[in-house]
Amino acid sequence: MLTLERPTELELQPTVPDNQVVFGPLGEAALLSAGLDYYKPTMSQLAFEKHAEDDVTFRMHNRGEQRLADYVEPISLQRRFDQLRQRGWQASELQYLAERHNEAGERVFSDGYLAHLAAYDMPRAEVIMDETGDIGVETTGKWPLVTFWETVVMSEINEAYFESYLVAHDLDPLAVYEEGDKRLSEKVALLQQRPDIKIAEFGTRRHFSLRWQKHVIERLQQECPDNIVGTSNVALAQSTGLKPIGTFAHEMPMVYAGLADIAGADLPASHAEFLDDWYEQYGKDLSIALTDTFTTDFFFENFTAEQAANWRGVRQDSGDPFAFGERLISFYEQHGIDSKTKTVVFSDGLDIEQIVKLQDTFGDRLNVLFGWGTDLTNDLGIKALNIVMKATHVRTTDGEANTVKLSDNVGKHTGPPELVERYQQIFTPRKD
Repeated sequence: MLTLERPTELELQPTVPDNQVVFGPLGEAALLSAGLDYYKPTMSQLAFEKHAEDDVTFRMHNRGEQRLADYVEPISLQRRFDQLRQRGWQASELQYLAERHNEAGERVFSDGYLAHLAAYDMPRAEVIMDETGDIGVETTGKWPLVTFWETVVMSEINEAYFESYLVAHDLDPLAVYEEGDKRLSEKVALLQQRPDIKIAEFGTRRHFSLRWQKHVIERLQQECPDNIVGTSNVALAQSTGLKPIGTFAHEMPMVYAGLADIAGADLPASHAEFLDDWYEQYGKDLSIALTDTFTTDFFFENFTAEQAANWRGVRQDSGDPFAFGERLISFYEQHGIDSKTKTVVFSDGLDIEQIVKLQDTFGDRLNVLFGWGTDLTNDLGIKALNIVMKATHVRTTDGEANTVKLSDNVGKHTGPPELVERYQQIFTPRKD
């Protein structure tokens, strides 16, 4: 069951051929896709097709209790990012993306888009100290390229943090892995009794390490193959043969709204414009709509009957998932749609107990999928980090604007307070 060994100094700085995927802390041979979720290239391609010349700023923010600076050395972290940027996309990674096809047998990623990735460097990700004296990260560049830093930065911060945490607290890595394996075994045992529960592994952004994430996936593949349907991690999908899973994140409608703000256009209409652009680009295959960028109330008021019929389903990422599920079923019923034919992806801070309850509640009324992240890939007895990296600013030749996210959880709102208040007024559904 537990196959991990104590890492040697050589393993911490590996040197391997370019076409071999490396798992573990970054060294000169680390691949860009090792910290990349699949929704990054899908979003990047749409940005390339529609807004290739627009600049977007991303900032990493630590919203948890632990100070990153207590364990992460800024210069070392900057070196990690610079190594990744210098290495760039490898031929094997681009070839893997080129081989992705939709259900109709058509390629997901175009030659023009992949050539763009090969030809241009990502902008530099800058390690900074924020207003609290803790580590932050900021990067600005053309949207199709800068977007990749989000999950890569978060993945690598976790790698650096937990590497140093184990050393600082004199913890035996093997003992930590054994505790993690014990906890994972409890989850596996339950899943083995519930083949109806379908899991997409979503743990890249807040994993303990990529090495541990790979171990978790391999155990799920070996011991409960009926449950795991894919992974969001590009390199791990390539390595394990699992389906890469991902559509879009809050970033897309946030930036579209920022672009509308610059143009003096209607902000709520920008959300519909984005959904139309997305469906035009990817069709039914990637038609899982994230509902809470500007609150779920706004989403359900503006998601049309035609979209409800055409799109595969939706993803719930904040608020009460049980209330959401009931509301979703009612929404489909109002439009004469059989909810059993539609998918709901629950992805907000799930644990195994909640997964079981949600499956029991909705499994016979919706096609339920669970995007399981932190609790799956970072449950080893050490408190997980709570870091995010969001698009915060967009700039075009006509001007610039801050971006905003309005979550169903007030604590997850992002953006300048005065702009958040403005968005709340604009995006609040009408009361008839």
